[in-house]
Amino acid sequence: MDVMQCRAARAMLSLGVRELAALAGVSPDTVARLERGATLKPVTVERIRAALEAQGIVFLDPGDRAPGPGLSLEPPPGQEGTAD
Repeated sequence: MDVMQCRAARAMLSLGVRELAALAGVSPDTVARLERGATLKPVTVERIRAALEAQGIVFLDPGDRAPGPGLSLEPPPGQEGTAD
């Protein structure tokens, strides 16, 4: 899960940082640091991801399509394959 996925998932669920933190069992500062791009322990990121998934979020890999209504970010024309 990357920064944009976390922010988008929170927005889709109308969750604040504090609410997500409570669901994941982490501090609000931890969620905020993740969303600022800080490197967190993999187990911490997994706890946040699992909390979002428990609320119905489905994370997609590049090229995947949503199983139902949802959003996906495609690279602008001419920039395919240039993502990190």
